[in-house]
Amino acid sequence: MIYDLLKNRAIYQKTHKGLDLGLAFLADTDFSRLEDGRYDIDGDRVFANVMRYETKVENPTPEVHRAYIDIQYVIEGEELIGVAPLCEMEELAVDCPEGGDIWLYRGKTQPLTLGRGRFLAVWPEDAHAPGISPDGKPAPARKCVVKVLVEMD
Repeated sequence: MIYDLLKNRAIYQKTHKGLDLGLAFLADTDFSRLEDGRYDIDGDRVFANVMRYETKVENPTPEVHRAYIDIQYVIEGEELIGVAPLCEMEELAVDCPEGGDIWLYRGKTQPLTLGRGRFLAVWPEDAHAPGISPDGKPAPARKCVVKVLVEMD
């Protein structure tokens, strides 16, 4: 897991080729000119999903992705995202639908704040519960999640 300010992305160069591409996309994109939707950066190997949503009071089912690294970046607003090592999750709550890449678990997480230039990159061994309101009241937000294939050539 990496949790840092986007302006510090150079520290993580050469950590993973797809991570470099994803962080460059986040740093170089003018999101005020970008519609919500999917944007291919390197086909299905690295792509971005831009979305508007409302934060929620809680997220009791942390998620895990096995094929993709998630780079979470809040463009507008702020959210808490709970994080924890997958090995500390109590049980599988919902198995992944066939052909998907999301498994939902139950377990305690530690909150981190996203927004104000911060990003979070989580690997398959990192459970994460996104979209939680920092003040306990749902609020509008806008986010970009870059999906990076773990196994890249």
